[in-house]
Amino acid sequence: MRWTTRVTRRRRRLAAAAVGAVTAALGTVSAVSALGDAGTSAAITPAAAVQAAALGGNWYGAAPYVMPFDNSPPDLGPVMSATGQKSFQLAFILAPSGGGCSPTWDGSHPVSSDTQAKAMIDGIRAAGGDVTVSAGGYGGTKLGQTCGDPASTAAAYQQVITKYGLKAIDFDLEEPEYENTAAIHNEIGAAKILQQNNSGLYVSVTTAGTTGGEGTGWFGKQMLAEAKSQGFTPANYAIMPFDGGFNGSSAQISALEGFHTTLMSTFGWSSATAYAHEGVSLMNGRSDTGEYFRQADFQAVLDYATSHGLSRYTYWSVNRDRQCSPPDNGQTSGTCSSVTQGAWDFTKYTAKFGGATPPTSPPDPPAGACAAPAWSASAVYTGGMEVTYTKHTYKAKWWTQGETPGKADVWSDEGPCT
Repeated sequence: MRWTTRVTRRRRRLAAAAVGAVTAALGTVSAVSALGDAGTSAAITPAAAVQAAALGGNWYGAAPYVMPFDNSPPDLGPVMSATGQKSFQLAFILAPSGGGCSPTWDGSHPVSSDTQAKAMIDGIRAAGGDVTVSAGGYGGTKLGQTCGDPASTAAAYQQVITKYGLKAIDFDLEEPEYENTAAIHNEIGAAKILQQNNSGLYVSVTTAGTTGGEGTGWFGKQMLAEAKSQGFTPANYAIMPFDGGFNGSSAQISALEGFHTTLMSTFGWSSATAYAHEGVSLMNGRSDTGEYFRQADFQAVLDYATSHGLSRYTYWSVNRDRQCSPPDNGQTSGTCSSVTQGAWDFTKYTAKFGGATPPTSPPDPPAGACAAPAWSASAVYTGGMEVTYTKHTYKAKWWTQGETPGKADVWSDEGPCT
């Protein structure tokens, strides 16, 4: 998705929080008890993670995006407890920023030596969930641009699948990559090879959405034509109806209807088949271009998706599924939604699409007075120390001074207080 300053997601239009050394604690997820008690957790062991079973395809289609190395990633254990969400889509796999045909997280964290994302994945699985990993996005250099052909591109992605034992992968093909014919040929070819070589692998493709009558633009349609020429059919194609003059859910649904027609005309599919291979990837709250998508918009698109049999309903991003302080300051953030909301409101919609019934009340204990001392820009904090800032409790992951809670990766958001 997007991020001009790296607020959103693929387009790297978000103002990215500084990428710092991420500790294993960043990726640790509390394991939810088998009885589903919201306040109960258990220690996560490697064995528990290995024993995780694959989820149904509907859950892989309901996986909201999470940046594990940037934009103050939340502890996903409480998110799972509060919403019933079982799947998450970790973003993004790119080529090394210095060039080459090997997979990295965000161009700077080699997959081969990664432990942080692996810890997050193991924690999610130990809690009864699973992940899909997204390749591409708006910024950075893509593997399809640096690898010489579909086979070498697929070999790079296979390293990611093997490293994390993936059962699902997403190809986020959009600007500027999808304007590169050779790169898209490599990406689509790699997706086809991976689908053939990994039995049962769930492959999704995400691309830009437009307000025009066809749901996506010229380059999006060229990408579909490339897939047709290679004989590749993923689980679904999803458009991102935001950052393009959209005005709430009605414009998004109109784009989905246009895209449905495009899928039928491109592949010769029936209406039912086209809907079954269609998906939507939303953005919660305020978009990079100042559009607003509130809870009612998410519900309207969810109703459309379920009533028409779409196979994917996701959004960017869980990192943003928190209320800003103040709720709407007229800016787009990578760590909060810029609309009035409760904790994890937007993740509850993907949970519904996946098949869960979100809890009717938050699992956190009633918020009392903020117990931690107020954060001070001049104070020195070490790992484990807690502070209060904007009526939230934050815990330091490592040594810090002068880095604002909620805006720097060093701080983990422990939830609201009063």
